Order: sequence, then C-alpha cells, then structure tokens
Amino acid sequence: MQKELTAIIECEGDRYVSLCPELDIASQGNTVEQARENLREALELFYETASPEEIKSRLHGEMCVTRVEIVVG
Repeated sequence: MQKELTAIIECEGDRYVSLCPELDIASQGNTVEQARENLREALELFYETASPEEIKSRLHGEMCVTRVEIVVG
C-alpha cells in the first residue's frame, strides 16, 4: 500500500532538515535528496513498528503547504 504524506525540507546551516507535519516525524541529511530519503525511511519504519492506535493518535488530517503574501511597513 502506498500513502502520500507532506515533506517540508529546510536548510539549517550546512545540513537539511526534513519534517512530515502529519505525523510530526523529522530527519536530516547533507542534501535535499538525502533529507527526503531519510525522512521516507523514518516514516516507513514508524508505520512498521507503531500500533494502529499510535498511528491514529499522531496522524493529522490532510496538509496543504502554501505561501501567503503580507504587507510589511
């Protein structure tokens, strides 16, 4: 079974941090691709080991990441 989740990746210093906000699981890597792959691995391990109750309690609904324009000054 495949599941699609959100991955937010940002640069922190000389590394990249990846976050899945639906489950609040994070990872990191030296490149964007490595951070995404490490997050994928962490998520797959979570689904392999977590009980159905834990998954249900941690899983947030559908996420949407977008940009917002604001007026400054």
